[in-house]
Amino acid sequence: MALSPPDALDREAVQRRTVRVLALAQAVGAVGVTIGITTASLLARDLSGSDAQAGLAQTAQVAGAAIAAFALAAVMGARGRRVGLTGGYVVGAGGALLAVVAGAVGSMPLLLLGALLLGATTAANSSSRYAATDLSAPESTGRDLSTVVWATTIGAVAGPNLSGPAGSLADAVGLPELTGPFLLGSVGMLLAAVLLAVLLQPDPLLLARRLAEASEHDVAGVGGPPRSGYREAVRVMARRPVLAWAALGMAAAHASMVAVMVMTPLHMKHGHTDLRLIGLVISLHVLGMYAFAPIVGRLVDTLGEAPVLLAGAVQLAVAMLVSARAPMGGSWQIVVGLLLLGTGWSFATVACSTLVTRHAPLEVRTTVQGSTDLLMGLSAAAAGGMAGVVVDLADFDGLAHLALVPVACVALAGVLAARSARADVAAPGRVSP
Repeated sequence: MALSPPDALDREAVQRRTVRVLALAQAVGAVGVTIGITTASLLARDLSGSDAQAGLAQTAQVAGAAIAAFALAAVMGARGRRVGLTGGYVVGAGGALLAVVAGAVGSMPLLLLGALLLGATTAANSSSRYAATDLSAPESTGRDLSTVVWATTIGAVAGPNLSGPAGSLADAVGLPELTGPFLLGSVGMLLAAVLLAVLLQPDPLLLARRLAEASEHDVAGVGGPPRSGYREAVRVMARRPVLAWAALGMAAAHASMVAVMVMTPLHMKHGHTDLRLIGLVISLHVLGMYAFAPIVGRLVDTLGEAPVLLAGAVQLAVAMLVSARAPMGGSWQIVVGLLLLGTGWSFATVACSTLVTRHAPLEVRTTVQGSTDLLMGLSAAAAGGMAGVVVDLADFDGLAHLALVPVACVALAGVLAARSARADVAAPGRVSP
């Protein structure tokens, strides 16, 4: 679909349509992102025969998300959001189907490959929050971003709760019970890909660039053609330290959350908890991650990013302390801990994502966004990979206490980001967002 001349387009109308389309795709695609959380570690344990390797499948998915985040950012920088997001969901669906085959043939390496590809869906899901801000007015950036994050709630909460029925369906057709969620998740991912390919027009990023060119004024203060590459992102972060602190806060929050989350199903299973109850607890955790995002976004727009980021750090710290006291199986501690783990992550992620969007120059925005998501994913992959070993050596409570280290980094990032943001806005030639 060819774009109309910029002056013939109603920017606000296009933005409203963009947010609606992204929210719809998030709602169905998120089933694929979260449905494997409940069963990935359990399937990996069954295939490997080792509790220490139980977290490897989720770790592979997180690592895949990190790699895909940067790759999709390059695609979006060159061809727009629609092509990048659609491709991410298609690759992720292929990964989910590979996980089904892995369970059927009993192959741990094939499961890890499928989980790695499944990470592309996570990357597309995360990139959608940025796509929602390409045409945003400065005063509503946090709100638009958080609206798309919130839409994930629909599929994300439904996904883990579908683990039981999906498992029964897989068993009925002769597949291992734990492969059912991946099979159902692939359907949601493919549907999200179709929605984006058909409805995300005009492309918000390409339109934003055309509008910037037409006005001969880059709202981020630096004009020019799109630029990409990890080195370019590092250079921009060096010039604008607020972007580096936002990346640190986002990476640390994600790492602490993933480390505890990936081992929770196994901790509950050791107490002989039913798969449906495990799915319910994970659903509550995911509810905390996404359901309150609109409130968080409005807090960001009114109070600023740094106070919201610090509030997220406090919630994460309390979550770790409560989770550390949770006995094996189902308990109120694990429910409260996982819920706070989700809300703390939401506060930190929305705040840091908004910082990145508001302070990254338009011509390198996708590169900076992809780089921060890459760092976020790699940090979480490392944390997830270590989680199984830590639990094997020091039990679940030891893991929760150790996760307080990255939580402290979240708090530090909040303090430093506040100072750097003021300096960046006040810098000569910088237009305040």
